[in-house]
Amino acid sequence: MGDYLPVSREDMEARGWEQCDFVYVSGDAYVDHPSFGTAIISRLLEAHGFRVGILAQPDWKNRESIKALGRPRLGFLVSGGNMDSMVNHYSVSKKRRREDLYTPGGIMGKRPDYAVVVYCNLIRSVYKEVPIIIGGIEASLRRLAHYDYWSDRLKRSVLLDSQADLLSYGMGEHSIVEIAQALDAGLKVEQITFIDGTVYRTRNLKQVEDYELLPDYEEMKKDKRAYAKSFGIQTANTDPFTGKRLVEPYGGRSYMEYVVQNPPSKPLSTLEMDDVYGLPYMRGYHPSYEALGGVPAVKEIQFSLISSRGCFGACSFCALTFHQGRIIQVRSHESLVEEGKKLTEDPQFKGYIHDVGGPTANFRLPACEKQKTKGTCKGKQCLYPKPCQNLQADHQDYMKLLQKLRALPKVKKVFIRSGIRFDYLLADSNRDFLRELCKYHVSGQLKVAPEHVSDVVLDSMGKPKNQVYQQFVREYQAMNKKLGKEQYLVPYLMSSHPGSTLGEAVKLAEYLRDLGYMPEQVQDFYPTPSTVSTCMYYTGLDPRTMEKVYVPVNPHEKAMQRALIQYRDPKNYELVAEALKKAGRRDLIGFGKNCLIPPRKMDKKTSSPPERPKGKKKNQKSQMRKKPGN
Repeated sequence: MGDYLPVSREDMEARGWEQCDFVYVSGDAYVDHPSFGTAIISRLLEAHGFRVGILAQPDWKNRESIKALGRPRLGFLVSGGNMDSMVNHYSVSKKRRREDLYTPGGIMGKRPDYAVVVYCNLIRSVYKEVPIIIGGIEASLRRLAHYDYWSDRLKRSVLLDSQADLLSYGMGEHSIVEIAQALDAGLKVEQITFIDGTVYRTRNLKQVEDYELLPDYEEMKKDKRAYAKSFGIQTANTDPFTGKRLVEPYGGRSYMEYVVQNPPSKPLSTLEMDDVYGLPYMRGYHPSYEALGGVPAVKEIQFSLISSRGCFGACSFCALTFHQGRIIQVRSHESLVEEGKKLTEDPQFKGYIHDVGGPTANFRLPACEKQKTKGTCKGKQCLYPKPCQNLQADHQDYMKLLQKLRALPKVKKVFIRSGIRFDYLLADSNRDFLRELCKYHVSGQLKVAPEHVSDVVLDSMGKPKNQVYQQFVREYQAMNKKLGKEQYLVPYLMSSHPGSTLGEAVKLAEYLRDLGYMPEQVQDFYPTPSTVSTCMYYTGLDPRTMEKVYVPVNPHEKAMQRALIQYRDPKNYELVAEALKKAGRRDLIGFGKNCLIPPRKMDKKTSSPPERPKGKKKNQKSQMRKKPGN
């Protein structure tokens, strides 16, 4: 029977270890499940013969906490966790969140802000010479100079601020094994400059070949246009087959320093994916957390299956292109069915597989045959602004996988929660998947992400035009009617994205009015590191075209845009009224059927109230006016 990796000296002694090869420091609690990067990297190293100890959420205020497992033989591995620590801690309005789903009991405050930097500085204060390798989402998306929303400034590469020696970006399986083997072979960490999927620093470029020079950090701080240009170059070099080596200069008073990003690692083959997800995970949180109620995040993934990685969807607000890349990587049916069987053996399993997917559930194939050997096209997207003529839109493989999982004993239903791309579904000439989706994989409501209805905003988002979504709505409704099912669509919508003026926000409110739907929650655009949309937010430029983009950055305007989506909520009345007036849409304040809100006080510029029917009392008229949305 397997066991969790050591989290204490006692655990090490029980295994007969005097020293770990690597100590993995994580901002998350220790969950030994393949949905957590810590588990994947540590188990993969274990499979290659390395001894890995887990130091989860050490007390960053206490230098002694970093000594819990002793000095590792080869180095420290450091990750902020499954989320960027700042996203984990703060809402888009920069208010402190109350709960950390990746901490035992959901307790907030068990990791520091900018966790990677803080943990590395803590290690360096105790162990001066031990190699430090950083990775995970926080390091990956901050690997070069980046706009930091929470401090509202352009920050240096996290490699410099953390004092780490090497950065492994992306998912990291290939690069971390190569790094470990190089260190084990006796190479000094400063000599490890040749591994794809890594970033290192150097004071001269004599040994660096075939690279593209990015603008200097000091230049980018002074000129936002220079940063937009740099980010455009980075975006064009995220492909493992065509991506160039990038060099970012940092000017000092006495010397120059360079951060060098090697090309991305090659995608995992299906066999490699199967091997990674077939490692001996315990599939749960460490037993020491039980007294605190466990780790809340486990509930979301306990009965879900990861079938794919990568996304060619091109959403501007998503960092997947920078982290997992555009080339789809998949597990075999056999691997997923075997894991599905393990889910059914869990005593807590109730018959429902909650998800079978990845970044986009219905992507199970590369966008085209060319990507398998030559990579993705530079300067072009597979689905945006419309599907490429070479796109192979085919759901047959995904349908067969779902059919096999549905057929497993004890399985009552298989859901698809990670989301589908409706434009990709429509690009498939065969509607068998839509039929199966509606018949077997929806339970009353299907969540989809049109994000907006204005083509201007959708263009900034890298999303298909609104007419594509409307076509999907019609076909979804028609299919459900044909199947005799009453099922609905729940659209995810985003406010305040670059490109959205108050006028565009009003269009979205009018759409919701006509739909008769008011979302309970609103997703306000969140400028997280290394997305095209964040670059737009900071620079006011689209790095893809270098053209100007309207950006709602004023907190009050953002509040108005958000309120328009929930215009029926009485507490949003003043904001909605102000927004409509500023947008020149006073015609939407009144009692007409197309109005969003009634007037609170009679205003010559707003619509006149309807005549009071005879026999109606004054107080009845007054009450009628107070009902929002009538």
